[in-house]
Amino acid sequence: MATSTFTKETYLNWFEQMLLMRRFEEKSAQLYGQQKIKGFCHLYIGQEAVVAGTMSALKKDDRIITAYRDHAHAIGCGIPSREVMAELFGKVTGCSKGKGGSMHMFSKEHNFFGGHGIVGGQIPLGAGIAFADKYRGGDQVTVCYFGDGAARQGALHETFNMAMLWQLPVIFVIENNGYAMGTSVGRTTTVNEMYKIGDGYEMPSFAVDGMHPEAVHTAIAEAAERGRKGEGPTLLEIRTYRYRGHSMSDPAKYRTKEEVEEYKSKDPIEEVKASLLKKKWATTADLEQIEAKIIAIIKEAVEFSENSPYPEASDLYEDVYFEKNYPFIKE
Repeated sequence: MATSTFTKETYLNWFEQMLLMRRFEEKSAQLYGQQKIKGFCHLYIGQEAVVAGTMSALKKDDRIITAYRDHAHAIGCGIPSREVMAELFGKVTGCSKGKGGSMHMFSKEHNFFGGHGIVGGQIPLGAGIAFADKYRGGDQVTVCYFGDGAARQGALHETFNMAMLWQLPVIFVIENNGYAMGTSVGRTTTVNEMYKIGDGYEMPSFAVDGMHPEAVHTAIAEAAERGRKGEGPTLLEIRTYRYRGHSMSDPAKYRTKEEVEEYKSKDPIEEVKASLLKKKWATTADLEQIEAKIIAIIKEAVEFSENSPYPEASDLYEDVYFEKNYPFIKE
């Protein structure tokens, strides 16, 4: 689509947000190698345009729910980098008090509903959040992300049926990075154009170029408008690519170097950077200043995390049950 439809401020925001996500993930990989971050760790490097384009198209009180590759989504929702990093460290100052770690981040304040380690487990939850908003008469939409592998779960079909039947304001996003762990899409299905899964439910369904935030923003904005107007859910197959393995323990030998380099040649951050320079909306010095600011944010986040305490043993007994009544339930 024509890039002229977006403002200078939008492009600068995309550049800063994507670069923050990239540098955060690169630092996370380094810290994982130093064993300061432990457990499972799934990086988002290469896919940043998906979150950046989504968040610029939504309202502040819209909802986000995703799978376990969730660091960038948390940052995109506005959770401070220091709280996301502290969560990776398992510290009490993390956004989930150190109890969630890499895969189970959460922030009610920022309308971020996780971070889910069960493959596809967030798909029915996303529809449930949208149902709650519709039930209460709100105009929020929920964006529910899942991967190309999770799309094979049976719960997806049950959820799609209910979401269409009840016309729920939910945007289902398949983050199709080409591989379910180490298995390519082509080895798991005869339906390689995954957006066509929605056709069986007469759900509006589209393929989106996930390497460009412009395309993602446009698709999300149109889907959100349908949801707010009461026209129900949308399925978006956002085609993206991860440069690293499935997780930190994956050497990714199932891909050729040529394949990875081909995608890196159209890196979303470099594309936005080139647009800013071409339009003379920023100079090289301006962008270097943004990068310096981001490096300082990451450095502070690491220092904050290293100096924060671990949870106490007694904290195991907190946050197990919800302790207050929901405001819309009468006693």
